[in-house]
Amino acid sequence: MAQRTAIVKQIQGITFAAKSDSNHWIVMDGPPDLGGSNAGSRPRDLILMALGGCTGSDVVSMLQKRRAPLTAFQINLVANSAEEHPHVFTDIHVEYVFHGDGLNVADIERAIELSTTKYCAVSAMLKASVKITHSYRIEPAGK
Repeated sequence: MAQRTAIVKQIQGITFAAKSDSNHWIVMDGPPDLGGSNAGSRPRDLILMALGGCTGSDVVSMLQKRRAPLTAFQINLVANSAEEHPHVFTDIHVEYVFHGDGLNVADIERAIELSTTKYCAVSAMLKASVKITHSYRIEPAGK
């Protein structure tokens, strides 16, 4: 079994710096009224970013193998949270936005399907407790 490690260090109040096996530091923080200084992303926001980065890496990698004429790519994520503590995500919508001329719809749909059902570890971890939906749109190159 593969093992990953991380270290999280308090900087001040609820401002923390963290790094994992990749050896890159990130800053997490909260608002001033909770003891933070707004110096970094909220930990919950990092979950959304991780989901976008994970599935985005999969999709781009698969489209590159298909030699898709992708000129730009963006993922928009929207999450709803429970009203009561611990304010867990109840559902997340992932919108993939592809830019390019001559993109093959079947290639795009297959890449999204494989990422969301087989390859994206973040999606696999979240989908047991969070409803995750997906959509995509294709825009012309340069738009």
